[in-house]
Order: sequence, then C-alpha cells, then structure tokens
Amino acid sequence: MKSSAAIYGWRKPTLDADVRAFLADARPWGLILFQGACVSRAQVKALVQDFQNAVGRDALVFIDQEGGRVARLKPPEWPVFPAARQYAELYGRDPEQGIEAARLGHRLIAHELYSMGVRADCAPVLDIPQPNAHPIIGDRAFGYDPETVAILGKAALDGLSDGGVAGVIKHIPGHGRADADSHLSLPNAHAKRASLEEFDFKPFRALNMAPMAMTAHVLYPALDPDRCGTLSPIIIEDIIRTKIGFDGLLMTDDLDMKALGGAMSMKVEDALKAGCDVALQCSGELKDMVEAAKAAPLLSDQALRRAELADVAARRQPKEFDVEAGWARLRELLAQNEEAVA
Repeated sequence: MKSSAAIYGWRKPTLDADVRAFLADARPWGLILFQGACVSRAQVKALVQDFQNAVGRDALVFIDQEGGRVARLKPPEWPVFPAARQYAELYGRDPEQGIEAARLGHRLIAHELYSMGVRADCAPVLDIPQPNAHPIIGDRAFGYDPETVAILGKAALDGLSDGGVAGVIKHIPGHGRADADSHLSLPNAHAKRASLEEFDFKPFRALNMAPMAMTAHVLYPALDPDRCGTLSPIIIEDIIRTKIGFDGLLMTDDLDMKALGGAMSMKVEDALKAGCDVALQCSGELKDMVEAAKAAPLLSDQALRRAELADVAARRQPKEFDVEAGWARLRELLAQNEEAVA
C-alpha cells in the first residue's frame, strides 16, 4: 500500500475520530509527535499504535527530541537529556569523552523512543551558529566549527541507530547564519557561496549518508535570491543533492512556520516540485491536514525509493544495552565536565 508524501503533526494524547478517518483516507508516510501528544510512556505507545492502525501499515512516527530546550518528552515522566552544547564543551576538553557522551546520550534517547514505537528522531542539528545570527540555534549546536559538529553529529546519529532509531540531520544546507527565527519570519543567511561551501555545508557533506534530512526555511541570496532552501530547485538539486551529495529522504521543515506564506496546498506543491520528497505539516489541525493532503501525491519514483531506504534504516534492531549503566556513565562524564569548568 503506497503512502502519500506527507508527515502530519499531532499535539493531543489521543487521535480524534475525524482525524483517524482522515488518516485512513490520506495514508501519510508518517506522523510527528509534539509535546501535547506525549503524556506518558504507555499513552505514547498506544497513540503510535492507533496511528499505525489508522493508516493500515507500520508507518514511521517521528519526534523532535534533541535534548536541551528542544524536547517533546518532559519530566517527570521522562529524564532530562543534555543539550548539544554540553557535548561540545566536553569535547573541547577531552575529544574522546565528548564523542562517547554524545553517542551515549543519543543511545539513551533511542531507548526511550524505541520502547514506545517512535522510530525516527529529528536530530542531530548540524547547523553552526554564527556570532551575529539569531540565537534560535544556539545551544542546539554541537560546536562552532565544521569538524567538531560533524564528529559529534556522527556520534549522535550512531547512538540513535544503535538503539533502533533513524536520525534526521537538520537544517540542510545550514541554519547557523540565519538572522531571524524561521518560526516567526523568513531569515536571510548573508554569506558568499564560497563561505557557505567551506563552512556551513561541511557537516552535512560529512554526514551525507544519513537516512533523512530536514530542509531550512532560510533565504540564501548567494545561492537563490528569490526562494528559500525548502522551495528552491537550485538549492535542492545543485547544493543538497550535488554539492553536499545527500541522496537520502529530504523532508521539509514545518510548512506551518511563518517563514513561508501562502495557502498550505500551495506550499506543499511548491516544496515537492522543488525537490523535497515529503512535506511536513505540523499544526495538528484537521483543516490544515486536509489542505496539505490536496497537494501531497502518493510517493513514487526517487521519493519512493528514498522513503523505502529510510524505512529500512528505522527498522534496525537495537544493540544490547544496559540502560542503568549508560545513565551512570553519562552522568559521570557530564559531572567531570562541570568540575573542569568550576
């Protein structure tokens, strides 16, 4: 049974009856959970199963669980996971320990996700924040240079994969120079193409084997002065697919974000025409899902191939892992870093 080229967001603990009926008809490729949909482990597991029953297949369920301030799983039900910057700080003092901690932290995230049937995490962030940029990336970044971000991003991807969860690198081709928060308005990344290639693109090129990537709602005047990354055939084909060499599944960032204007159906159509494989629509409102579905065709050709490969990447069995020992070691590593700072 083919799926449509869409992932819809959900923000409630259970599916509404009318949404369940819509999902059965629209058959989206996936669902992404937000904080309101995550109350308890048992509840999330039941929600995942309800969604999969509605679409008639073992469809992928995603989440944004980076650690730090971007976490849909909140205490007291779930533990607090470190922000990426904490791994970068540890790496700066002891590279081996920084890599170990990043991999271990994401292995622990994967343990939580896999146990509930959530098999894809929209992480790691490979953006490199710049001094004059908007702080939306900030401590979500694994460092301030391409090499560190690539090394720790690889450790994070490996940790997720070890736990049976597929990672989604973001926000390709780079959000670190953005001068605004794309949730609120369309940012610009003012830099020459050479600077972007030598700096911003590097972590994505290093991890271009990742199964999935999420676009950036950012305007890069040096690359395409008229269309942001998500909607630009030039950026997707010439930069993401060719220069960076990424051939995995490319999903949009949330098309409800205010960086993009126009009707939802038009945004979905434009993003898919530009070269994105799947459209992400996250309001959680049925009327918006229906509008998006009008422009989301069934997956086919290269988009279908990439979706099938991503699906395989998210079906790996977790490696054997001692969760209690993992938490003890992660806390030990982070405590050593705190002592070094003090």
